[in-house]
Amino acid sequence: MATFIVDSAHSEIGFKVKHMMFTNVSGKIDMYNASIEAENDDLDNAKIQFEGDASSISTGSTDRDNHLKSGDFFDVENFPKITFTSTSFDKNGKLTGDLTIRGVSKPVTLDVEFGGTAKDPWGNTKLGLTLTGKVNRKDWGLNWNSALETGGVLVGEEVKFNIELQFAKQ
Repeated sequence: MATFIVDSAHSEIGFKVKHMMFTNVSGKIDMYNASIEAENDDLDNAKIQFEGDASSISTGSTDRDNHLKSGDFFDVENFPKITFTSTSFDKNGKLTGDLTIRGVSKPVTLDVEFGGTAKDPWGNTKLGLTLTGKVNRKDWGLNWNSALETGGVLVGEEVKFNIELQFAKQ
C-alpha cells in the first residue's frame, strides 16, 4: 500500500467566480489536508481525501472574505469544513467524488493531469496532480446574490477550480 500526503507548501486549492458578469475574482483555501491511498506508486485504485478549513478562504479582500465566511455563503460557524472523498480516480483522466459544503454532499467530476513522480534532493518521492473543473455553487446552498441595475447579477453561479497538488510519499 502506498500513502501520499499533500505538501501544502507546494500546492494550491484555487477557484474563480464571475463578478458583475464580466470579470473573474480568484480565491483559494489556505488551510487544508489531503491524502492519497493507493495499491502502489502507479496510483491504481487510488482513494483521495481532502478536508479544507472553510474559515481559511481568501480572495485578497477582507470584506469579501468575511462575507464568504458568513451565513450568506459558507456559514463557517456552523459548517467549518469542506470535504471531498473520491469514488473513482484515473490519473490520466477524471477524478470523481463527493464534495461536501455546508453539510450538503454532491458528486463532482474534475479533470486530472498527472504531472508524474520524482525524487526531491532529499530522496523523498513526490508526485504532482493538476485538477480542473466547475460546479454550480447553488447546488450546495451558496445562493446569495444581488441584482445589478444594468441587468444580471453580482456573483456568478459557476465556480471554476484550478487545483495544483504536490504529494509526498510516506
